[in-house]
Formats: sequence, structure tokens, C-alpha cells
Amino acid sequence: MRIGLGTGSTARHFVELLGERVADGLDCLCVPTSEVTAQQAASLNIPLTNLETIDRLDVTVDGADEIGPGLALIKGGGGALLREKIVAAASDQMVVIADASKVVDALGRFALPIEVNRFGLGATRRALELVLSDHQAEGALKLRSDGAGTDFVTDGGHLIFDAFFGRISAPEALSLALLNVPGVVQHGLFLGLCKRAYVATPDGVRTLND
Repeated sequence: MRIGLGTGSTARHFVELLGERVADGLDCLCVPTSEVTAQQAASLNIPLTNLETIDRLDVTVDGADEIGPGLALIKGGGGALLREKIVAAASDQMVVIADASKVVDALGRFALPIEVNRFGLGATRRALELVLSDHQAEGALKLRSDGAGTDFVTDGGHLIFDAFFGRISAPEALSLALLNVPGVVQHGLFLGLCKRAYVATPDGVRTLND
């Protein structure tokens, strides 16, 4: 089985469990979505490869920051959105594991991460602010930093703006508008990628299908 390994606190639990199955003899080959996940998987002796060596995956298992109608997602809170989206798109199916707090009636309560190129950052910011205005964002645009106040840098060497919308009423239109900004590398709206979500609730696990 060829498996994409997500990034984040929930995906980390999946990788731990997968490591136990590999130790018991499960035959798999995995593509991690971040350097952090790659290090964890390697420590558990999970066989790793990349999308230069293989071009398709059977499944990707990942977490989500928000799960909206039709299994539209916001992802990227951990800063790995570009690689997560590449791996998800190269998979026959994407499965999300999350707790019930991540299920929302409309996307946008969680800040939308937007990965951008360093070059022309001021021009990119101004263009993104216009997009936020056009889509009636309730909040502002903020360049992500770490706890020490240093700019957060992705595994690909890019920066991240977090956009606070409050409510995203037209995710498809917003996706296109963001990708039309030249400095934008990718964004955290995952539309039409997730096929199934397993959501932990106080009454057990609930399955959501697209």
C-alpha cells in the first residue's frame, strides 16, 4: 500500500499507529508531507519514498483545521499546506481524521493560511488585502511568525499569511482569486480532495462522506 502521511498533532497519532503495524509486518511505502513527519516516520522504520520515485498513492491520511460542507477543508495550521495539497492530489483518495470541534457549517472561523513567495512581499500583501475586501473578510491579514517573533518559514522556503475571514461564503471563487495573485504559491482551501472523514465525538466515531 502506498500511503501519504499528513502533518500535525492528529496525523502524528496516525503515524505512530502505522509504525506499530509496520513493526507487525504491514507492507507499505509512504510519502511524508513535511520534514517533521518524515523524521517521525523514519524513527519508526516506516519505509519512505517521494513523488519523483512513484507518481500515485492509494490513500493519504491527514488532519484538518476545519471540515465544512461537502468535505471542503481548511488546512495549513502546521505550515505544511503546499506539500499536503500536492500529496493529497496525487492520491486515489484523501481521508481526514479529526475531532468534532473541527466540523463547521461554513469555513472561515479558522484563519486561512496562504503560502507566498518572499520576493515582492509588499505587493503580494496589498493584492491579498484586496481579495479579502472583495470577499467581505471580517478580519485582517497577518504574516505568520514563531514564538520568538521570527517569520515562519515553510519547508519549501516560503512565508505564510494567515487571513481571517470569519466566514467564507464562496470558497471556490476565493480559491481562484487567491491563486490569481502572482506571489501566492498555494492556499489552505482543500476543495474536492477529501473523500471521507472520521470524526471523533463523545458518542463514538462519525463517518462523513463527500
